[in-house]
Amino acid sequence: MALLKVKFNQKKRVKLAQGLWLMNWFSVFAGIIVFSMGLFLKIELRKRSEVMDNSESHFVPNSLILMGILSCAFNGFAGKICYDSLDPAKFAKWKPLLKPYLALCFLFNILLFFVALICFLMRGSLESTLAQGLKNSMKFYRDTDTPGRCFMKKTIDMLQIEFKCCGNNGFKDWFEIQWISNRYLDFSSKEVKDRIKSNVDGRYLVDGVPFSCCNPSSPRPCIQYQVTNNSAHYSYDYQTEELNLWGRGCREALLHYYSSMMSSMGAVVLLVWLFEMSVMVGLRLLHTSLESITNPEDPECESEGWILENSLKDTLKSALESLKKIGKFNQVEAGAEGAEGEEAGKTPAITTVS
Repeated sequence: MALLKVKFNQKKRVKLAQGLWLMNWFSVFAGIIVFSMGLFLKIELRKRSEVMDNSESHFVPNSLILMGILSCAFNGFAGKICYDSLDPAKFAKWKPLLKPYLALCFLFNILLFFVALICFLMRGSLESTLAQGLKNSMKFYRDTDTPGRCFMKKTIDMLQIEFKCCGNNGFKDWFEIQWISNRYLDFSSKEVKDRIKSNVDGRYLVDGVPFSCCNPSSPRPCIQYQVTNNSAHYSYDYQTEELNLWGRGCREALLHYYSSMMSSMGAVVLLVWLFEMSVMVGLRLLHTSLESITNPEDPECESEGWILENSLKDTLKSALESLKKIGKFNQVEAGAEGAEGEEAGKTPAITTVS
């Protein structure tokens, strides 16, 4: 028994073809939106590529761009088929291509659904990428005179100001690295010498943070040096002074920014996928309803359209049997080739009688 069998007359077939033509051009527009989202996400990721550890995060925007291009191509082609289906003479040339085209559409929709899921599931990979990338970038904050790294200070400062964050996981991350360049240290000063000697790595570590960690909403001037020394500042307790420095780490801020963006894009792609599935189902009904016309010379006659010629269970069973036959055929061929090789390896024994 066919799956989702529908009876059509000439009027219904025309309406279906016209509706599908319109839906395909809406799908082309949806493909442009998906392409634009991928391009926008790629630009946003490239803006902060210096604080990311690898390029794995670009898998999502690249996939969106590819899906957008394929959607425009597939739906533009389907729109042409639907337009020509109104004329039996024009539709005849598309008949041999419809089954392979529908198979490609099915694969495309599987990939589109997979890309939508990836948009929701990339959070873990993005988090590790940001964590390692920010950690490495903070080490280069002081290298303002080093070619290739001189821009890192500005990049991190602008990042902390824009996203209202400080450090990787929090402001205390700055206590563990030397973020002040040696160029601005007075090595004749006893305080500088003692601080460097107290560190086994010979780094100048301070309980201070860059100016970009300061919260302008703080009711008092920003305390960026001797942050943990309560006695160095009047009426100050660093554990309760929440408004003085940004409390959120930049990894969390960036992760929230990109995750929310990808989740929104994933929801849009899911809606596009549902629309594409409905277009594919409609195209299949149109294809089968036109093929099942008993009298091609009478365009007014009724016909039947369906999604699958047999039930889903029977279709899956026949597909498995076909796969088994292909497997057996390959085994027989491999066995035949092996037998031929053995026969070729045997040389006939020739006895000579003198």
